[in-house]
Formats: sequence, C-alpha cells, structure tokens
Amino acid sequence: MSAVQETLACAILRALAEESGGQDGATAPGMSLPRLGKRLGQGVSVLMRELTLMSDAAVGGQRGPGWVRVEQAGERWVAHLTDTGRAVARGLPAAGEGP
Repeated sequence: MSAVQETLACAILRALAEESGGQDGATAPGMSLPRLGKRLGQGVSVLMRELTLMSDAAVGGQRGPGWVRVEQAGERWVAHLTDTGRAVARGLPAAGEGP
C-alpha cells in the first residue's frame, strides 16, 4: 500500500469512527459514499476502490483486512466500520500527528 493509499485508508477509518460515535458495528449508522467523499475531498470512484481494498473482498486472490463493509441501502451506498476496523481506528494517531 502506497503512502497516499495509507493516508486515505486512515482518513476513511477516522471518518467512519467519528460518524459511528463509539457505537458497535451492529448499531452504527455508517456514512453514505457521497458524504464521505465530500468530507475527505475524494470522488466516489476513488473511495470505492480504496474501500474494496479495505474490505474482506478478494483482490488478486488475496483477501483484504476486513476493516469496512459497503452496503447498498435503497439508492445509496453506505460504508460501515467492522469491529476489526473500529479496533484499528482506535489505534491510529490523531489526524495530522505522526505515527
């Protein structure tokens, strides 16, 4: 994963963790992809590529870490943190801080 991808992945994890407000995976609301994109300054297609790599989807025969899941709710695509992703997000430094 490149530094830019790592930064985007961390930003996604932080944004979804903030949105969930500490709720667990079953009750956390998630965030629509247009809203997440606006918050992070990224297009939905960029987010979908990154979210796919962050999910448990197999890409190139290798499963991802399973930090997020993306669901279609009616007409909207919504990103959610998994319990694994929530644990990773808790361990991240605050935005703008070094590792």
